Amino acid sequence: MADLDLNNGLAARRPLSPHLSIYRPTLTMLMSIAHRITGAALYAGTILLVWYLLAAANGGTAFAAAASFMHSLLGQLVLLGFTFAFLHHFFGGIRHLIWDLGYGLDHPMREWLALGTLAASLTFTVVLFGAAHFLG
Repeated sequence: MADLDLNNGLAARRPLSPHLSIYRPTLTMLMSIAHRITGAALYAGTILLVWYLLAAANGGTAFAAAASFMHSLLGQLVLLGFTFAFLHHFFGGIRHLIWDLGYGLDHPMREWLALGTLAASLTFTVVLFGAAHFLG
């Protein structure tokens, strides 16, 4: 029995599902991916926070070890990354809240909100981390 080609070969030329090789990456897409990554990074940062609090509850030696790590260069880099992840996820959540309210969904405003999320998270990370070092 002969196979009938009812779609004139269109099915063979079309992809089965959209993927990254079809879409051109946009800032909104990248910020959405970063929002997911920072959400995952917050889990690791929360484990670090729990370790610090448990060390404070266990006494002087445990707290001295935790504080020593937090004041080391590696500890400061981890805290800087955690601060950025927290703030980026926070401002990304505000961006999603604005979208949920029905605002900022058109093309130029979507990109401005994504750029604002990145700018605000970088700015507030520098401000908070700088204030903690100069005032604390």
